[in-house]
Parts: sequence; structure tokens; C-alpha cells
Amino acid sequence: MRHVAVIGSGPAGFYTAEAALKAFGDQVCVDLIDRLPVPYGLIRFGVAPDHQSIKAVSRRYEQVALSPNVRFVGNVCVGRDVSIEELHALYDAVVLATGAPADRPLDIPGSDLPGVVGSAAFVGWYNGHPDFAELDPPLGGPGAVVIGNGNVALDVARILSKTRAEFAGSDIAGHALEALQDSGVVRVTLLGRRGPHQIAMTPKELGELGHLERAQPLVDAADLPDPGADALLEPGMRKSVGHLREFAATPTAGKPVTIEFDFFAMPVAIEGDGKAERVIVERTTLDGELRSVATGETYVVPASLVVSCIGYKTPPIEGVPYEHGRGRFANSDGRILPGLYCVGWARRGPTGTIGTNRPDGYAVVELIGADIGEGANKAGPAGLDRLLRERDARVVTFTDWQKIEAAEAARARSGAPREKFVSIDEMIAAGLG
Repeated sequence: MRHVAVIGSGPAGFYTAEAALKAFGDQVCVDLIDRLPVPYGLIRFGVAPDHQSIKAVSRRYEQVALSPNVRFVGNVCVGRDVSIEELHALYDAVVLATGAPADRPLDIPGSDLPGVVGSAAFVGWYNGHPDFAELDPPLGGPGAVVIGNGNVALDVARILSKTRAEFAGSDIAGHALEALQDSGVVRVTLLGRRGPHQIAMTPKELGELGHLERAQPLVDAADLPDPGADALLEPGMRKSVGHLREFAATPTAGKPVTIEFDFFAMPVAIEGDGKAERVIVERTTLDGELRSVATGETYVVPASLVVSCIGYKTPPIEGVPYEHGRGRFANSDGRILPGLYCVGWARRGPTGTIGTNRPDGYAVVELIGADIGEGANKAGPAGLDRLLRERDARVVTFTDWQKIEAAEAARARSGAPREKFVSIDEMIAAGLG
């Protein structure tokens, strides 16, 4: 019997468990260990609450979790309740699927001022993550700056701009919905160091901005390359740039909120009297290799809220080799050390879509199969259970999670799929009673 511990129950973790079941059948036991009492990771806390169709993939993960050879071991924190070394002694393979939940730092003067938040914190706030439920971002001022030109920046801009009615059917956290309803933000500025041809925005997410009830996306036509240059782009990118061209050509509709795309714009400082009040921006240009180059020309964008969407990193774990420059675990095709592996963003860094994690999980299971053979008769789940009992850990099982899920559905506002519990104590109370 092979015993596999997967640390993290997001997409990468579940795809790894799924792959192990398909590869080894009933000759494997997989424990999905998560520090939170609830599964699904990025699906629950990262995917935008108004993108419910994407969240539906959790039903596939549920089928994996209900397999008799897979367990969800929630509310167990590696480093607090159990160490990597202890897991290595109990399991034939330990797979780190911890994702990249930490923000890359915004390394400019003033980035520590109140009102400056990372996207992990802001997205976690409106998605009901226990770590960020108390964030209370300043939404009273008219200006917000979103730094970045990827889909997360689009999510943040869209969430800041929607009406309450447009959140119907979403699972946005109630505290965020109420705060956004009272928001004074009427101008959202998206800062990107490079130009329209260098964005990392997909067509669907970009196109959504053109259909908002009270907000209009604005693009300066002068920032757009010659239309003939679009032919060199891959089809999806060409469609995304096509949306930008549509935005630039659309007459001003007089909507109360604007979403302004500011290309060739690099934030160099954030200033204010004890809090964020303005962003100092330097104009850039592109060199021959399409890298941004500062021009020395600066200007000011007023903002009481600044959300940095410049990427994520995987937090280090004591005793696990780590690449600080890339913000991920040091690995060779998923292998870290004998018996220790990583998948998903913890392996590659924060790139790709949710589905990109599936081949990652299957590839690492191939490595595990080659490395461990039939297994070494380690204690596995029974050994972990003994250890956690000795330490009085309050373990949440998948059955307990189903109770939490049912309680969230029961307390949902009209039309919403759920109202999430936003504290660990509330989750445990609902699951363990």
C-alpha cells in the first residue's frame, strides 16, 4: 500500500489525488491536509465571486474527496500541528500543493502606508478568507489605483465597479457587499508598465468590463499600436486587444464610474499624510526587446486605495529548499528531495489557469510511482491520526465540511449559493458542532 500526503486542498492538491487514484487504484491512500477547515483553496478564495461557472469545478474535486481511498484532513497546519519531517516518516510521498497565497511585495516608497493592500488580501477580503475578513479597505475616496495588467487586476477593478444588483447569484462575502454598496470610488485606474500588446488579460474577463451597468472602461487610442500589428498576436491575445480597441472607440456614456487603462505607466512612489492619497507615476516606453524603460516624466494619480496585483509567491516552509527569486520551492520537475514533491504554483510559480494544475498532478504521480514502487509499509493515515490526537488537534473531515457547506447554503441571501463563514471558529462550530 502506498501512502501519500498532499499538503493543500486546492486545485493542484485535488488533481494530484485524482491522479494517484487513477494510477494506483485501491493500492493508495491519499490524505489531503489543509490548514483551513474548508477545502478547494483557490476555487473558494481566489476565483472571483461573480464567476460561479469556474467555481463549479469543485464538484469534480468532491468526487475525488468522496473516494474511500482519499481523506480531507482539515484544520491541520504543517509547522504547527505536524512537521514535514514527521509527515515524511509517516508517508511514502509528501506533496506540497500549497499554492502561492502570499503577495509579491510592492517595492516602492510608501507601499507600507494604510490604504495600500496586496491583491491576495483584497481578493481574500471580498471572498471571505478568514485571514483577511477584517481588512476594511478604505473605499470612501473617489480614486482607486490597481497596479497590474493581468486578470486579477481586472477582477479587482470589476468588483470595485459593480452595482449591488450585479452581484446577484455570486457568493461575495456579505461584509464586502455592504462595504462596496457604500463605496465612494468613482474612478479606478489600472496601471501597466507596458502597453496593450503586453497585457496578460484574457478576452472573457476583459470583455466583461464593457457590460457593466454603472461603469465604463476608458482606453486612450494613442496608446494602441497600429491595427496591423495585431496580426502578429496569438488569437486569444488578438481578441483581448480587440476589446481595448472597442473601449477606445466607444463614446463616453456618462456613467458615474470610470475604469481607466493607463498604459506605459510605472508607479514609483505612494504618498500621503499618514495614509495613501496619491500615486506618483513615471511614464515608460518600450525598448527593442519590449521591456519597459523609464522616461523621467512623472505625474500624479489621486487614490485613497491602492491594490497591488503584481503577482504571488509561495511562503517558505522550514526545512524545504526554496527559490527566493522565483517565490517557489526549489525543485526539478516536481521533485524537491527524496520522498518530497511539489505541484501547481508551489512548483511553477503563479502561472497558468486552474486547469494547468491537472497535468502537473499527473506528472508528479508518475514520479512518485517510479520512486516509491509498492510503498514501504509506513504508518500513513493511522500514524497521523495518533499524532494529531496526542496534540489535541481539532481535525475537520470531509463529512464535517459538508455540514459547513450546508450551513453556508442555509444562511445565504436570496439568490446566492452560500454565505461563507469568515472565521475559523465559525467554520469549526458548524462542522463539528
